[in-house]
Amino acid sequence: MRFVEKLLNISRKNHSLVCVGLDTDPEKIPEYLLKEKDPIFAFNQKIIDFTFDLVCAYKPNMAFYEAFGSKGWDALKKTCEYIPREIPLIIDAKRGDIGNTARMYAKAFFEELKADAVTVNPYMGKDAILPFLQYEDKCAFVLCLTSNEGASDFQLVLIDGRPLYEIVAEKVLSWNERNNCGLVVGATYPEQLKRIREIVPSLPILIPGVGAQAGDIEATIEFGTDRNGELAIINSSRAILYAFSGKDFAQAARDEAMRLRDLINLYRKKGK
Repeated sequence: MRFVEKLLNISRKNHSLVCVGLDTDPEKIPEYLLKEKDPIFAFNQKIIDFTFDLVCAYKPNMAFYEAFGSKGWDALKKTCEYIPREIPLIIDAKRGDIGNTARMYAKAFFEELKADAVTVNPYMGKDAILPFLQYEDKCAFVLCLTSNEGASDFQLVLIDGRPLYEIVAEKVLSWNERNNCGLVVGATYPEQLKRIREIVPSLPILIPGVGAQAGDIEATIEFGTDRNGELAIINSSRAILYAFSGKDFAQAARDEAMRLRDLINLYRKKGK
């Protein structure tokens, strides 16, 4: 099954555009879990158990696993295996290197971890992205306009009168020969999100920044979804994972995920 088909299937089944970012920090998880043999996986397992019927994807961020060496990789691998196969698994790795190196990154994420998608950095150009696109049933989400403050240092810079993010969006559209490209666009830039969606009307867009970074959810839905109110993957990490620090953390995470899903759906209905 190709990525977009898998995404639409679960999004419609769960009536959801919510992606839970599994940015699991041992310093923030409930203290009692630290007694577990694998605290990171134990935390992720609970989060998945309590939210799998509310989401359209899960997105582990590599940094939160790489920081702990082999133990972190083991926790990530177990987490990837635990996520129900009907739910897309997006690895947030932001990789981008010469073709030979990119080929090994793609192999690690798509073959070893069985990910459905990965985030990639376009700074080194097409040959750094192509190895990911060789996997036709997967998706490469290319950084276009990120949600952090420093995005303005490069991504909003004008080149021949046009912002760099527009050029990136158009390049990615031209690379989409196998229909397995997507973009990463932050919710903190709603007007730019609108322009990007105009450029790529049928590409999936991964949208971080609606949780702790306080992106505008209504504008995100209006400008980030396609004409059917779909193909937007709206990520929230900290706001869901750490909604509560006690033993009922998983129920609190479920409540926050449901609140976000229902709010998104409210705006989706308004847009019809």
